Amino acid sequence: MKNGTKMKKVAVVKYNAGNIYSVLNALRRLGVEPLLTDDPSELRSADRVLFPGQGEARGAMEYLKARGLDQVIRSLTQPVLGICIGQQLLCRHSEEGDVDCLGIFDADVKRFQPTRHEDKVPCMGWNALYDLKSPLFDGLGSPVANSPSADSNFPYVYFVHSYFVPLCAETIAVADYVQPYSAALRKDNFFATQFHPEKSGSVGERIIRNFIEISL
Repeated sequence: MKNGTKMKKVAVVKYNAGNIYSVLNALRRLGVEPLLTDDPSELRSADRVLFPGQGEARGAMEYLKARGLDQVIRSLTQPVLGICIGQQLLCRHSEEGDVDCLGIFDADVKRFQPTRHEDKVPCMGWNALYDLKSPLFDGLGSPVANSPSADSNFPYVYFVHSYFVPLCAETIAVADYVQPYSAALRKDNFFATQFHPEKSGSVGERIIRNFIEISL
């Protein structure tokens, strides 16, 4: 990586989900040459693993199970970062396709149910993060404030999603759309963001850098 950071082997899970190449390009901008792979040995030997994607939960889970990648991902012990559907697939169950997922996070994925005309689904665009509780967000905005209206210095990131993870014990960042929900999660070595850090400008770049440099 740039700025003299020790080089790490960074793998990106290759599966039937879109948006993987924008993640690869974001890593390259940080001076990382990522490995896109579905090889279990390569994933297990990497220093960091990213599990990104856009798509549909049932089809993604069927693909992962058919190739044994569900068991591989569960077995990883290094830092892992799920992004967008990657976060949702790391949860217990998704309403999208009524499918059981990987079960890392003890939470179920729900579909937004808007009550106001102006709340459209999917949620698309920039939104503030608050109540940050992880080194993943070091150097960003107001880490302990509990409302984005209380401070103008909140980090903004880019979301595209119709489903969300409710607030839970593993929530490490909150966003508001229709209701407060988990913008990011952590359990042990597994981290996840509902938003797209690779599309979130300098804030997203800092989050990816923090993930690559994070210590468990």
